[in-house]
Amino acid sequence: MKIDYVGLGFVSNDHLAVLPFIPMDTKVKMLSHKILGGGPAGNATAGYATIAGNAAFLGTVGDDADGKMILDEFKREGVVTDHIVVRKGASSAIAYLWIEEATGNRSCAWTREGLTELSAAEIEGNAEIVSLIENAKVLHLDGHNAAGAIAAAKIAKKAGVTIMYDAGTIRDGMDELLPLADLLICSGEFAVSVAAGKDKLITDGYEEAEVEAAVRKLYEKYRPKVCGATMGVRGSMAFDGKTLVKCPAFHVEKVVDTTGCGDLFHVGFAIKYTEGGDLLACQRFGSAVSAIKCRGVSGRPPACPTRKEVEEYLCSHP
Repeated sequence: MKIDYVGLGFVSNDHLAVLPFIPMDTKVKMLSHKILGGGPAGNATAGYATIAGNAAFLGTVGDDADGKMILDEFKREGVVTDHIVVRKGASSAIAYLWIEEATGNRSCAWTREGLTELSAAEIEGNAEIVSLIENAKVLHLDGHNAAGAIAAAKIAKKAGVTIMYDAGTIRDGMDELLPLADLLICSGEFAVSVAAGKDKLITDGYEEAEVEAAVRKLYEKYRPKVCGATMGVRGSMAFDGKTLVKCPAFHVEKVVDTTGCGDLFHVGFAIKYTEGGDLLACQRFGSAVSAIKCRGVSGRPPACPTRKEVEEYLCSHP
């Protein structure tokens, strides 16, 4: 079976707790608690499988209970897991997320301690994985598994496969990945920080004009097909070397949880881009996916919408 979307990066089991407030040096009773799959590339790959079908994931998990849960959930979501490497004796990645009931805003702490990432040899030396990448429409990267991601991106680049880089955090290997991206869609913090030459994210806020200048600068330096930025409730912007398009975020009346909004925006953008959509169409589709996702906890189904739901939402929100 031909796989259209290959995600490579971080996947975890997320412990998602909805709280009346996020505590500091005190105690609070959870309003609800769920354990669901997570991770930027993990959410994106499951999102593609839900919205458009035919997706596979490349990454590593441990041979523990968390690893089994990750694989089982991917399979239920329709993600091909044949090439996920299971590390013997290792612990799978986990994350703890505290979600504020009133706003849907969340805090996240994660770890993959003791779990070795994909190596370049595990990508380049596996003929099935090479073929999987060469025949895909999109290779989605989140910056994790840097050595494996660089190797996969080089294979994809040579084969003419569209490379989506969800650039949200400054990581090792980033300097090699950035020039390989076709769709370089950054967080606003990442764009401003990297354009300014910082080695850590600037987290004390930014103005929209700063993001626009940063997006243009990153485009000139790395020459992707599209360079853009997500800015949460302020929407997104995208630049193709000629036109810069700004797209507001859809208003969501009741936000349950913002986890996975950015991950799924990237998926929506990539889906519309490979279908020939212009910048605004790509951004609107991604924004709609993110807005609908806010209805539920986590970035996975059923919070992640179907294609039909996205199309209906766009029709009702012109």
